[in-house]
Amino acid sequence: MFRRTPALTAAAVLLPLALTACSAPKGDVAAEGKAATKSDGFPYTVTNCGVTTTYQAPPKRVVTMNQHVTEIMLELGLAKSLVGTAYLDDQVLPRYAEDYASVPVIAEKYPSYEQVLASAPDFVYGGYASAFAAGDGRSREALKKSGIETRLNAESCTEGDAPMDTLYQEIREVGRTFGVPDRAEDWIKRARADNAATAKKLGGLDPVSVFVYDSGDKTAFTAGGEGIGNELIERAGGANVFADLDKPFGDASWENVVARRPEAILIYDYGSTTVEQKKKRLLTDPALADVPAVKNKRFAVMPLSDAVLGVRVPAAVGRLAAQLHPRTDPAATAS
Repeated sequence: MFRRTPALTAAAVLLPLALTACSAPKGDVAAEGKAATKSDGFPYTVTNCGVTTTYQAPPKRVVTMNQHVTEIMLELGLAKSLVGTAYLDDQVLPRYAEDYASVPVIAEKYPSYEQVLASAPDFVYGGYASAFAAGDGRSREALKKSGIETRLNAESCTEGDAPMDTLYQEIREVGRTFGVPDRAEDWIKRARADNAATAKKLGGLDPVSVFVYDSGDKTAFTAGGEGIGNELIERAGGANVFADLDKPFGDASWENVVARRPEAILIYDYGSTTVEQKKKRLLTDPALADVPAVKNKRFAVMPLSDAVLGVRVPAAVGRLAAQLHPRTDPAATAS
């Protein structure tokens, strides 16, 4: 994901979040244990980020690296397939906590190649390209030579202007790979319904211009026009002032922030720098004093884990919409 690496996302504090209709019941243990047959959709061939794989049956021993792909597995009721996980960005959603606690954490950040092999997986699922860094010995090619199939979250290799469709594709392909296509389609149906409900609430409202403040002092590290983060803002009734930046994340000069006069600032909450510290940095910078969002102290907040290609996105759209357009949801306001 360009400059965005999981090293930037450790130790974030996740605010308690109410779940929307996108939530589904926990996986049926009996269903998880059911052996897939050819009549269940196998063999199944899929091309993921340039790698084509044919599965004769669902993988049985899975290691996940990066939180958003771990949550995809848990949402699809596949906790029993997980033999290891690594690199928790902040906290899993409360509804996943029990299942997550049952999975061995093989490394706080990325595991070594040897640590991966020690879990004896037949499949490794990575959230960012850095999960399969060749320099660390974990390339997809190296794992394949060890008899381990792999998948990389599609946001790391997909370009275009329909990231939500990429999310649906990701869920659908993972569901097919693990022999639970019905669960995947059910999730997609609920996600579409959530997105439609938010769009209905926002009907007729003018978009709010938004500057995303991820981090940075000399320059502002912000969200660009590629990826799910930008679409999330648009679907929430916002207009990303740096949508012309042709990548998911990038640096912008503070002069450009001033010139684009955002009406609201979306702060990504993660890492050791707190939201209040980020607000203070913005509010006490004399150069930003005349920016409408700063002058009016109009801030929205989102955990970084909401803004990547995973199962949190549809609910996150609704929560951000409530902050940018509080009249659509009196219970939620920007701060």
